[in-house]
Amino acid sequence: MPGVEKSRGAGAIAVRILAALLALIGLVLAGGGVWLLSLGGSPYYLLAGLGLIASGVLLWRLKLIGAWVYIAVFVLTVLWALWEVGLNGWALVPRVIAPAVLLALVITALPVLDRRKGGRLALGGAAIFVIGALISGVVVAQVNRPMQPADVQAAAIAAMSDPSLRAAGADWPAYGGTEASRRYSPLTQITPENVGQLERAWTFRTGDTPEEKWGAETTPLKIGDTVYLCTARNILIALDARTGRQRWRHDPQVSDDWIPYTAACRGVAYYETGASPPTTPAGDAPAPSTPALATPAACATRIIEGTLDGRLIAVDARTGRPCAGFGTNGAVDIKVGMGDVIPGMVSITSPPTIVQGVIVTGHQVLDGQYNSAPSGVIQGFDAVTGELRWAWDMTRPDLSGRPAQGDTYTRGTPNMWTIASGDEQLGHVYLPMGNSAADYYSGDRSEAENRFATAMVALDVNTGRPAWSFQTVRKDVWDYDLGSQATLIDYTTAAGVFPALVLPSKQGDLYILDRRTGRPLTPVEERPAPQGGVEPRERAATQPFSLFHTLAKRDLTERDMWGMSPIDQMICRIGFRQAAYDGIYTPPTRDRRWIQYPGYNGGSDWGGVAVDPRRGWIIANYNDMPNYNRLVPRAEADAKGWAPHGDPQAESGGAEGAGDPQVGVPYAIDVNAGWRMGSTGMLCKQPPYGGIRAIDIRTGQTVWDRPLGTARKNGPFGIPSMLPLDIGTPNNGGSVVTAGGLIFIAATTDDLIRAIDIETGETVWSDVLPAGGQAGPMVYEQDGRQYLVIMAGGHHFMETPPGDHLIAYALPER
Repeated sequence: MPGVEKSRGAGAIAVRILAALLALIGLVLAGGGVWLLSLGGSPYYLLAGLGLIASGVLLWRLKLIGAWVYIAVFVLTVLWALWEVGLNGWALVPRVIAPAVLLALVITALPVLDRRKGGRLALGGAAIFVIGALISGVVVAQVNRPMQPADVQAAAIAAMSDPSLRAAGADWPAYGGTEASRRYSPLTQITPENVGQLERAWTFRTGDTPEEKWGAETTPLKIGDTVYLCTARNILIALDARTGRQRWRHDPQVSDDWIPYTAACRGVAYYETGASPPTTPAGDAPAPSTPALATPAACATRIIEGTLDGRLIAVDARTGRPCAGFGTNGAVDIKVGMGDVIPGMVSITSPPTIVQGVIVTGHQVLDGQYNSAPSGVIQGFDAVTGELRWAWDMTRPDLSGRPAQGDTYTRGTPNMWTIASGDEQLGHVYLPMGNSAADYYSGDRSEAENRFATAMVALDVNTGRPAWSFQTVRKDVWDYDLGSQATLIDYTTAAGVFPALVLPSKQGDLYILDRRTGRPLTPVEERPAPQGGVEPRERAATQPFSLFHTLAKRDLTERDMWGMSPIDQMICRIGFRQAAYDGIYTPPTRDRRWIQYPGYNGGSDWGGVAVDPRRGWIIANYNDMPNYNRLVPRAEADAKGWAPHGDPQAESGGAEGAGDPQVGVPYAIDVNAGWRMGSTGMLCKQPPYGGIRAIDIRTGQTVWDRPLGTARKNGPFGIPSMLPLDIGTPNNGGSVVTAGGLIFIAATTDDLIRAIDIETGETVWSDVLPAGGQAGPMVYEQDGRQYLVIMAGGHHFMETPPGDHLIAYALPER
């Protein structure tokens, strides 16, 4: 019959198209498999490729055996996958899902291949397909299966004292809740039982969204009935805590030329001088764009911020007018004494810390540009007058103030770009220090740099001299600067209760230190470190490791490589085998890539950790991604046109370290942050890429650990999958813990804010934000109503959409 013959002809064409596809995939797998095998990798890809080629050739000839060859390859693939990774759902995805799709296509070809047995073969093929579907279903189920809580019963501990002047509760008076930085609220109105009723109480639009380099990262303060915040470009705003209505606004007029890597203002500081403020009401009208100066008495309560152009700004907390008695017209320039400063090279992106009336500030020095970048000097200013009290230039202990005319603070020294903590009683400020200006080269660093870089340094706030220091990495060439604010706690040992601090690190290790002396209160072990690289004489023989707790996972292996399909997984396996990798602290190399794991985003970064003092638990969100790096010789970097910031040839954008010139040392640096594939944009390491964990402070054991973030905004080629599966995404920003039994956190790349039951780690509520939530949330109470506030400003590095939304959530009013 003509119709039947025509149908069979079309079927044969379809089978041959499938055959060509299988053969082509087979050729790619076989070719790459030979390469991988020559590097010492898995033989699977070569064998599977040969099987697909054979299947494709036979199917092209319309031979039934071609289908059975593919079915055999699929069955063996499943067995191999289970042998390699077990029932790890995300690890099974590239190994099983794409082959299962091809299996379905092969099954549909069976009736065409044998017309006499078509019915029976189709039935048998359907059975095989059902088995494949079941396997795929297991993969999906395992992908969405949460990590199980550890079998740990955390005993209650005595309530921790807080050395801060002002407590969190109705107010949120400091960036981390208080100067102790626990990110804990004693409020109990919102609970796991009613959190599902949360609604948006108000939304405020700041009107400040940079076209490039967006990433406000802002956590507001709340004092009295007012919420205080800064925008991406340092506009100070005061809002009514009940309604979100603007009360005043002060714009310090920061030029876009001064935006460094990110236009960020993580927060502001609040200070009371002790003088009585005037009794006239502030009113709700915005301050004029160029406000009159406030008198010293009017500035009895003040808001202080650091700006992207390196100034400290003090304004009256009630009116937003600059404080006349602070510096010059309410501003102090911290760049005095630094010499020449190219706009964007020195910026303050974190709130200053105020201890015993001294404003302590570090600043960000733009990474990877010049070895002779401006100094990382730490400075202390009088909180009332703005007068310089002291300066700590680590290489010049004799210098306590500004350098002489024509002299500068030591250039290229480590800076403190993140948030410090303070102990009002001890008079200490705790500085998480960064690295020297050339992050990935150490040959010309001074003794002082090698001592204080990537270290927690406690300064006496009255003298600016170090009280103690504790270094987490020796001769850091991995950009493992301390990004997290230390959290102050009371730590109980057999010898008694000690004033302590929790120090998170990008490597994932958490340290418990006596905050009076810097002595570790939990064991720290020295372990041999990998040697070699471009500076073998500079590498430390050992590195410190905390035995209290680490967020770090085991070392990577070839099996941990990932992708959408066996092909891109194979490409990542080849990349793994080609790279230098001896575990953490693999020395930098120039002749090939080296793997840095964890990458420079942590472990823990600037979001820090939260502490529940009633349960005695640390809540830590973390990243779990490698970087794929290479040192680039100077001549090669110059040929590529890699110019430093301020050079007319310099290009803006890209990930930090992706073509940083490091002018003044022999090598530039090329960082593939997260180790992403150039073709699909997917990461080479299998998920999860981020998580959140509860840790018992008394034992250092994990209470529970879960992936943080869904796959809804993740996908190949930048296309969101919208899948509500817990993949564990990269995250930037911290959490808040409440006495109501909840953890609130945004931070992830899925643009969600979520509430997590602290007892189980289960997400019990979430809401879609209008932009990325790369910021720390805060909690306060006003007129008996508890509010949760998050800044949705997005982040260019995290590739989340920009925004200018400050959103407050609360339970419905009764």
